[in-house]
This record gives sequence, structure tokens and C-alpha cells, in this order.
Amino acid sequence: MKISLVTDIGQRRSNNQDFINRFDNQNGITLIVLADGMGGHRAGNIASEMTVTDLGRAWINTDFTEVDQIRDWLLVTLETENRKIYELGQSEEYKGMGTTVEAIALLGNTAVYAHVGDSRIGLVRQGHYTLLTSDHSLVNELVKAGQLTEEEAASHPQKNIITQSIGQAQPVHPDLGQQELEADDYLVINSDGLTNMISNSEIVGTLVQSGSVDEKNRQLVNLANNRGGLDNITVALVHVESEDF
Repeated sequence: MKISLVTDIGQRRSNNQDFINRFDNQNGITLIVLADGMGGHRAGNIASEMTVTDLGRAWINTDFTEVDQIRDWLLVTLETENRKIYELGQSEEYKGMGTTVEAIALLGNTAVYAHVGDSRIGLVRQGHYTLLTSDHSLVNELVKAGQLTEEEAASHPQKNIITQSIGQAQPVHPDLGQQELEADDYLVINSDGLTNMISNSEIVGTLVQSGSVDEKNRQLVNLANNRGGLDNITVALVHVESEDF
């Protein structure tokens, strides 16, 4: 299994409020955490970096090898972080800070994940992209209610309003999931700076080309930048090279 992490400031932003990293626990189980911060110029940076780093610091001290252990840990740890970010966000300096988060543990051929906000996890298998997460956003709620089409949602003026984040006053309710992986699958974990700029079919088109996982990841980011790079762009690619786990 090959993993590539890339984060880029994009073409329009003065700072990068995305943060991403990977961590291994005491049994070598990898956790990838991606966060897209929001709030003031400084607050978004702090929320995303703190969330990724805190989850990683907690993860490396675990010895989990079971799916249920990981799911329970994700729920407890994300709510702990939610309270921490919320309380820090009550100060004037960090007012309104918050962040999306995608946390993915790679347990053999199983990906166990938690999702909060409008960053995304997708699966590319045999030339097809499947979105594994559902955006916690106002426009996605309207789409699910039949009040907006997907096309209308893509250009809606309130598309950046999210309905769940780390740092909210209420307890956070992450979406939990798991995905069995097969040989040559790709997991695509990204902030909305990628998928607001390029289509799912363009993601697939990049991944089916020859080249290393790092080269393909950089191509995705470059494509988003060439389209305007209106936001920070962060992508984790996980490529399953064989089924010999």
C-alpha cells in the first residue's frame, strides 16, 4: 500500500488553512488525518493543525487492531477535540474557529473512517469514482431534500456553509464507515479545494495514467490550480498495490 500526502496554498489564498499528516500506532496501523480549517485569518490554521496533531498524538499511543476499537476511539477522540476547539474559539483571538476532519485508519485491507464537514473520501475502483462520504453542508441538505439539483448546488452562493464541524457548541456526530479494499483501488481523501475545481471523472482520468502515487497526487493538485485554485488544496492518495496484506 502506497500513501501520498500533498497540501498546497492554491492561487488565491494568502495562507493555508488545510493540514494533513499520517501516524502509526504501536501495532503499525496507519491513521491519516486531513482537516480544512475555518475562522479568522489565524484561527483556521490553528484549528486544523491542532485537530490533526492531537488525533495523531493520541493515536500513536494506542495498540488497536480491531475495527470496533477504532470506531469507538474515533467517536470519543473527535468529541474531545470538538470541545477543546470550541472552548478555545470562545477567546477573541480564535473566535469562531473550527475545522472539517477526515480520519482514516488502514487496518489490513479495511479502511475505517470518520467524517465531519465537507472534505471528502472517495474510492476509485476499475475506473469508477464512488463518494464514500456525504457533505455536512447546507446545500447538500437541500439536495437530499429535493430542493436543489446537484448542478444548482455546485454554484450555490451558500455552498461553503457547513452543518457540522470540529469546534461547534453541540456534540459532534461524525459519520463512521468502513470500506474493504481490493488490489489497484485508490482512496482519495481531499479538502473541497480539489473537488470544487475538478470533476470526479478528471480524478479518475489522472489516476488511471502511469506514474507513481506521488506524481498522480501532484497532477491532481496542479489541475485544480490550473482551474483557478480558489482555495487551499489538500489530497491524500492511498493506492492498494496488491491484496497481499
